[in-house]
Amino acid sequence: MARRTPEQRHRVALKHEGWAHGHARPLDIRSGDTVMVIAGRDRGKRGQVQRVLASEQRLVVAGVNTLKRHTRAGVRGNVQGGIVDFDAPLHYSNVLLVCSRCDKPTRIGHGVGSDGSRVIVCRRCGEQHERVSA
Repeated sequence: MARRTPEQRHRVALKHEGWAHGHARPLDIRSGDTVMVIAGRDRGKRGQVQRVLASEQRLVVAGVNTLKRHTRAGVRGNVQGGIVDFDAPLHYSNVLLVCSRCDKPTRIGHGVGSDGSRVIVCRRCGEQHERVSA
């Protein structure tokens, strides 16, 4: 019996999740956006997105889903051992984008901007979502 490659396992996992027939769909939320957690242990918390793992449909939010990792000291002494707190990834479906205008969690709509580019629209107030430039 042939073993599956990591790519094949990933595609099967996406199919089982129901994401776009096994293809990873592009995420509308980017790093720097403010989101609110709507499910899980940290429900109700807000935070800024630090990293987006688009291939896994997950994102890392600052101060949310904090776990402890017990690390062993490195052989060469370059890694200090001990207990390290880190923010673990959350699934994309467990967060809502917080609108930059009305400051409320909202579902995302798509529209066309004045210059013809695709923009994200707040479903609550109908305004275009403004991203904070880093």
